[in-house]
Amino acid sequence: MRNKVKILVCGGTGFIGKNLVRSLIKNKNNQVYATFNKKNKFKLKGLKWKKADLTNYKDVNYALKGMDIVIQAAATTSGSKDIVNSPEIHVTDNAIMNSYILRACKTLNVKHLIFFSCTVMYPSSRKSLNEALNINYNKINPKYFGVASTKLYVEKLCEFYSKICETKFTCIRHSNIYGEFDKFDLNKGHFLAANMLKIFNYKNTPINIWGDGKEKRDLLYIQDLIFFVKKVINKQTKKFKIYNCSYGKSFKVSEIINKIIFHSKKQIKISYDTSKPSIKTNILINSNLAKKEINWKPITKIDDGIKKTYRWLQKNYEFL
Repeated sequence: MRNKVKILVCGGTGFIGKNLVRSLIKNKNNQVYATFNKKNKFKLKGLKWKKADLTNYKDVNYALKGMDIVIQAAATTSGSKDIVNSPEIHVTDNAIMNSYILRACKTLNVKHLIFFSCTVMYPSSRKSLNEALNINYNKINPKYFGVASTKLYVEKLCEFYSKICETKFTCIRHSNIYGEFDKFDLNKGHFLAANMLKIFNYKNTPINIWGDGKEKRDLLYIQDLIFFVKKVINKQTKKFKIYNCSYGKSFKVSEIINKIIFHSKKQIKISYDTSKPSIKTNILINSNLAKKEINWKPITKIDDGIKKTYRWLQKNYEFL
């Protein structure tokens, strides 16, 4: 009988983590584990939970022991309000937990570590950028500098460990992810989820959108990211890789808002408030390397993804 592949999803109660475990558990060759800490775990047949504070090295070793693949989906995250007003919250805990996780991968002989990076280290550009770009710290958006620097630090740690141990490392620079189980929270949710919640709860008062609506975002549906992870597990051959993972096209915030309104089938008045925190940037990247090396490309069109997400919110709002 073939031994099952033991996969640990760090941050199993988060947005990406919830979607990952639900998808990975469907493969009978996988034994899926997930960590939880402050948030309550949920029931899922076949899923095994490990309670762990990933900023504690003892807990990290307990969680990773015996694992073949570790998918690092745990992070301190929030929306533009915190990025603008309290940027330090994205730095300390994330740097500590990832440093400990990478160290444990070497000690415990983990075969593959997948780290979710991001794209905020890239400068605004009308030209599509790829992984070969030499990152200039002086061109990082000042409001992203803390989180971007932390992500780059962890990427460099992955490269460092790939040279001194047998673990294979993948850093996924994904664009803005949305979909089922997103953080539908007005203060801590990402742009699309927070505004989708406003539209879902709309009564008669005009909806207030932060910023002028001209900012652009590249939005990738969660299931396309999950598909990317599976491709990386099965097809990456090199010890260390950084891959872009994006939809490949950016949309104005106002365009996205109008798409959500269309799929809500509501008549809604909106206003834009430039006094509220917003981040004026247009990060445009391509995923040509991933298409070439692991045969991945996004398959969910933006309207289809928004429609699916809104329908999920309608069905699950009372349980959030």
